Amino acid sequence: MMSDLNKLTIAEARDALRKGDVTSVELTEACLSAIDAADALGAFVHKTPEIAMDRAKAADARIKAGDAPDMCGIPVGIKDLFCTEGVPSQAASKILEGFKPEYESTVSGQLRDAGAVMLGKLNMDEFAMGSSNETSTYGNAVNPWRAGNSDAALTPGGSSGGSAAAVSADLCLAATGTDTGGSIRQPAAFTGTVGLKPTYGRCSRWGIVAFASSLDQAGPMTKTVRDAAIMGAAMMGHDPKDSTSADLPVPDFEALLTGDIKGKVIGIPAEYRMDGMPEEIEKLWSEGTAMLKDAGAEIRDISLPHTKYALPAYYVIAPAEASSNLARYDGVRFGYRAKLAQGDGITEMYEKTRAEGFGDEVKRRVMVGTYVLSAGFYDAYYNRARKVRALIKRDFDEVFHEGVDAILTPATPSAAFELGQDVSDPVQMYLNDVFTVTVNLAGLPGVAVPTGIDRNGLPLGLQLIGRPWEEAELLNTAYALESAAGFVEKPARWW
Repeated sequence: MMSDLNKLTIAEARDALRKGDVTSVELTEACLSAIDAADALGAFVHKTPEIAMDRAKAADARIKAGDAPDMCGIPVGIKDLFCTEGVPSQAASKILEGFKPEYESTVSGQLRDAGAVMLGKLNMDEFAMGSSNETSTYGNAVNPWRAGNSDAALTPGGSSGGSAAAVSADLCLAATGTDTGGSIRQPAAFTGTVGLKPTYGRCSRWGIVAFASSLDQAGPMTKTVRDAAIMGAAMMGHDPKDSTSADLPVPDFEALLTGDIKGKVIGIPAEYRMDGMPEEIEKLWSEGTAMLKDAGAEIRDISLPHTKYALPAYYVIAPAEASSNLARYDGVRFGYRAKLAQGDGITEMYEKTRAEGFGDEVKRRVMVGTYVLSAGFYDAYYNRARKVRALIKRDFDEVFHEGVDAILTPATPSAAFELGQDVSDPVQMYLNDVFTVTVNLAGLPGVAVPTGIDRNGLPLGLQLIGRPWEEAELLNTAYALESAAGFVEKPARWW
C-alpha cells in the first residue's frame, strides 16, 4: 500500500491523513518519485520539490493540531497559467521566459492556505490556446493512455493537457486547470478523469494569465466526482481583486453528494447530434441517458437552436479578447526580449520580441482578434458575435426556465487522437471544442465524467451542463452518472 500512495484519491488521502495512517510527507514523496519517473509524459515542466516538502511538513503539523481543512496535506499540480510566487509562471510561452511573479494567484493561494502541497507547474498549450497541448514552448504533453497495441503517442487534450496527463497517470492527486472553450473538460474526457468548469465568476481570475477574460474560468481536475467537489470548494469563493467574481457563499459540495436524482429533469439537446459523429460517442451518449433514467431522472428532448453558431462566435470573441490581453507582452517590463540590431527603436523591439516570443497558434489568434476589432470590421464580426452569444445564453435560460435541471451531451467528438497529425487546417483542431464552447459563451457550469472506453481501450467522457451557480446539483448528477457508469480503468504504464 505505502508505495502506491500517489494512486489515492483526495478523499481517501484525506481520511488516511486524519487517521494517522499516512503523512503528507509520505504522500508527497510518493508523488515526487512518480513525477521523476514520468518525464516521458511531459506533464510537469517546473518541478518544485523543496516547496512541496516544506508544505507537506507544515500540513502534517496542522493535521496533528486537529484543525485542518479537507485539502490539507494533499499533493497537487498547478497549471502553468497560474502565477505562483517565486516559481516560473510562463503560460507555456517563450515570451514569458524567466518570469517569476512576486505574487500568488488567488486560486493557487487559496489551495496553499488550505494546506495543499504544490508539486510543481504543469504543461499546457501556449496561453491556453489549443486543444491538443502541441503549442507549448516546453514541447508536447503526452496522454498516458495508448490505443490498443499501438505505441503512437496520443494527445492528452488541451489546453490543460499537462494537468490531465498528470492526474490520469497518478503523478499528483489532483490538478488545477482553466477552461476558456473546453480546456478542462476536453482533456478530462481524453484521459479518463473528471474535469469541472465552474460558473463564470465562481473562481477568481486574479493572478491567472488571461486568454479571453469573459470566458476564462479555473476549475479542478481530479480522479473522481467526490474529489472535484472537495477541491472545487477550496478553489471557489468571492475575491474583491476580481471585478467579475461573484459574492456568493460556496456550499459544502461533498456533503450534498447523495447520488439521488429522482425527479430531476435531464435535457438531451437535438443540436448536439453532429453529422459524422463516431458511432461510439453516439452509443455512449444514449447509454449515459439510460443510466440517468434508471437512476430516476426524467429525460426530456430539448432544443438549443443557436448551437450551430457557437464555434464561429467563440472564434471571434476569444481571439478579440486575446489580442487585447496579449498586447502587454512587449519585452519592456518582464519576460523575453529579442536581441536588437544597431539602430533598432521601440517598434522594432516590439515586433522582434513578439515574432520570436509567440508561437504560431497564438500569432494566428492575435491577428484574427486584431482584425475583428478593427474599425471597418468591428460591427460585422465582433458585435455580431456578441449578439449571437446573447442568443446562445438565452437558449439555455429558456430551457432551464422550463424546468430542466441539467443537460447531458458528449464531451468530445472523438477519443484522444495522435500527436503530430498534420493539422494544416486549424479549423479541424477548433472542431474539438464543438460541445464545450457553448458552456463558456453562456457562463454556465459544466463537468466531464469518464463513462466508457472505445474499441481501442481509450476513455470517453460525457458532459453535464448545469444551471448557473448550481455546481452542487451538477456535481450530484455527475456523481449519479459516475456511480452508474462504474468507470475504473487506468492507463497501462509504458512511461
